[in-house]
Amino acid sequence: MTKVLVSGATGTIGRPLVNQLEDAGADVRTVTRELTDPVALGAALDGVDAVFLLWPFASAEGAREVLELIGARRVVYLSSAAARPHEVEIERQIAGTAREWTVLRPHAFAANALRWAAQVRAGVVRQPYGDVAFSPVHERDVAAVAVRALLGGGHHGVVHTLTGPRPLTQREQTRAIGDAIGLPVRWEEEPPEEARLRLLGLGWPAPAVDGMLRGLAEPGPATDTVEKVTGVPASTFETWASEHAADFLGTMRAARIHEYGDASVISLEEVPVPRPGPGEVLVRVAATSFNLSEVGLRTGLLRDVLDVTLPHTFGWDVAGTVVVGAGDLTPGDRVIGLIGGAAAEYAVAKADALAKAPRRIPLADAAAVPVAGLTAWQAVFEHARIGRGSRVLINGAGGGVGLFAVQLAKHAGAYVVATAGPRSAAAVRALGADEVVDYTTTPLPGGNDVLINLVADVPASVTELAEEFVSITRPIEHPRAVRFVARNDPGQLAELVALIDEGVVDVTVDVRPLDSLAALHHEAERGLIRGKIVLKVGK
Repeated sequence: MTKVLVSGATGTIGRPLVNQLEDAGADVRTVTRELTDPVALGAALDGVDAVFLLWPFASAEGAREVLELIGARRVVYLSSAAARPHEVEIERQIAGTAREWTVLRPHAFAANALRWAAQVRAGVVRQPYGDVAFSPVHERDVAAVAVRALLGGGHHGVVHTLTGPRPLTQREQTRAIGDAIGLPVRWEEEPPEEARLRLLGLGWPAPAVDGMLRGLAEPGPATDTVEKVTGVPASTFETWASEHAADFLGTMRAARIHEYGDASVISLEEVPVPRPGPGEVLVRVAATSFNLSEVGLRTGLLRDVLDVTLPHTFGWDVAGTVVVGAGDLTPGDRVIGLIGGAAAEYAVAKADALAKAPRRIPLADAAAVPVAGLTAWQAVFEHARIGRGSRVLINGAGGGVGLFAVQLAKHAGAYVVATAGPRSAAAVRALGADEVVDYTTTPLPGGNDVLINLVADVPASVTELAEEFVSITRPIEHPRAVRFVARNDPGQLAELVALIDEGVVDVTVDVRPLDSLAALHHEAERGLIRGKIVLKVGK
């Protein structure tokens, strides 16, 4: 196993380099401040075969001593395409001491665009030289070339000039960032002399300012070095912008609680946009939905049932658009899922926990589907095992789950008897119920094969009404009764989406703004909620 020492391991290149080296099976050690500490560096170098050197200073002073400690090992040095005097000097010293050496000279990093983050959030990037084109290189690609040079052969004495795959003007880069975050961002040209005064006013040294402005004024090349070395085309700037969308977005609105209590503990706050990890996507939320169980969560009644950490962001249902992709999902995909934390402008989810959103209904309306739809699906098909000719009584058919359960039971070929109050009866009948019973005036009918219970108050006589029982609220005391809590199942969700797109299942919702969440909790506690309510988050 090759032992590699990486300097600058927490930096833009160092982080992906360490990950890629470990994925390649290398034994990785890291140094940051220890680089210029002879004792610490000597200890870190013990047994090391190859060194990735990032020199963090603007002069070559002290480099000779470090290189003498590194000795006759393989060295990969991160220089720059600018080939500044101190970088050239370090390259010369490495060539004279290392057993094998490789120099990486990247042109402009795509990550340099992060300096525009505050202006991007304001909608206008004002910088000089907007129409000068160069080819920004993804930090992951620089790391990938470094891995080949550190672990493989054929790179001794080679200077690799690294760029992205094609030139883009800074104006075009700005447009790509706006596309990635889904917000309009325009370029505004700043005269170079104004930019110079601005940077000097920020405390930049004059030589650094003048050097940077000269670099921005000169078009840069596009090389195919990344593809030649790695066998994989260099990443586009658009890909980089999509992956770093959260860095540009900054903060978002989210509906949260910091303590348990009445509806007044719910607040809309500005919080950081979450950053997706491996296998996760970042979703721009169009809508979430309101579920009655969130009242129990908010009051603390479910603290022993649900794994909730305070502060907590509401919203188990999500409907939105992928901003940062993963797995089979790419930016722009419209998705739904049961994830948690969706009462916010952005949410993170495992890619394999989501399904493509229905095409036949508005994206915001689709937020009604995951929790209610999966609960109904599992009640009808898994637990009640309803089939053609079954007679099913759905108790609480006017609620969010009930409206799906009626349609799915009819799709399965059952005769559906549904209970609903006067305000919900017409909607339940329109969705296909064969009989609608007004539970406020009429006793529940018996003679059913299965009773699916969706309400909290279950009369003792309910066991006389059917042969089998399925409940999502209180347990029903009967040998052939089951109570369950719905689980996330993206496969079932995809099947449900297909039925929606085929017109077999309709989705009927009441759409409200996110800032009405506290009022909804008040309504729920007074028993005033009917049907399924979605909370629109996006514009």
